[in-house]
Amino acid sequence: MELNRLHIQELIKLINRAPFFKNLSMVIDDMGIGYSVVKIILEEKHLSPYAAIQGGVYSSIIDTAAYWAPYSELPEDVGLISMDVNVHNLASVTGGMIIARGERIKIGRTICLAHVLVESEAGRILAEGSSKLLITKGLQTIPNMTGYSATTIPPKFI
Repeated sequence: MELNRLHIQELIKLINRAPFFKNLSMVIDDMGIGYSVVKIILEEKHLSPYAAIQGGVYSSIIDTAAYWAPYSELPEDVGLISMDVNVHNLASVTGGMIIARGERIKIGRTICLAHVLVESEAGRILAEGSSKLLITKGLQTIPNMTGYSATTIPPKFI
């Protein structure tokens, strides 16, 4: 079976309308087999009292990119739950866009491992991290998403 790009496009639209994503002005830009790309254009709301990025922004973007990196390779009836998120803040920024590139490292029977690199638009490495994700049957699946769309999403595989 082949990944249905229409499913991915509609899923990205749905996810990006979620309240947490809107609150952080975080968007999933792309995802596919073994990867995801998440972006945030830094605004005042992302800054600490020191007028630089708050570390929790790195944590959120790493958690998100790690979560969606293995999605496209999993069966349609399973979901994921983040078990842990490890974050290494490597540099501070005060503005611009940050880009998190998630990469699936391994998908097992019950656990996935993903790695994320966060960079500035100029390619400066700002943070990196990883996450272990629990694979769940029938829990936190796409059909379980409610409240953001009155439409259905096309099948994941064609």
